[in-house]
Amino acid sequence: MGFGVLLVEQGKARLVAAGAIRFTAGDDHTLKLRAIFRETDRLIQEHCPDELAIEAQFFGKNVQSMLKLGRAQGVAIAAALQRDMAVVEYAPKRIKQSITGNGNASKEQVAAMLKSILGVRELPSSTDATDALAVAVCHHFASSGVGLPSNTKGGKGWSAFLRNNPDRVV
Repeated sequence: MGFGVLLVEQGKARLVAAGAIRFTAGDDHTLKLRAIFRETDRLIQEHCPDELAIEAQFFGKNVQSMLKLGRAQGVAIAAALQRDMAVVEYAPKRIKQSITGNGNASKEQVAAMLKSILGVRELPSSTDATDALAVAVCHHFASSGVGLPSNTKGGKGWSAFLRNNPDRVV
């Protein structure tokens, strides 16, 4: 399970921490759930975030994998709720859309845009950590109204975004 922590000051997001919680393949699933809860709680205590943003489940072919993922998400959410934090979920396509402007973007495209948005040279090597950062940046955009534009009429869309935000284009 990946995690990403951002600090937002004056409307700009800065990377504070990112990483992934790893387990041995043979570990008992209930022990993994306990570890996820404890590690999420530890991260909340350490960084004191205001909100938890999490990727919503997507439909897959393997029902058992989806059940396990749902349980893992549930204990992470429970850790946040235990501390009276707001929890927001974002669909995978929405996350990619907010970061790259393309809901079908590849992980590599998302990572390249995250580097630019966060002003960092390198991201964590874990794709779980990069995915978590994408969720955090998506939430920052959604909650601040800064996000990438939708393709609608009335002067909105990519051309208006580029014209109004030259500092966000690399």
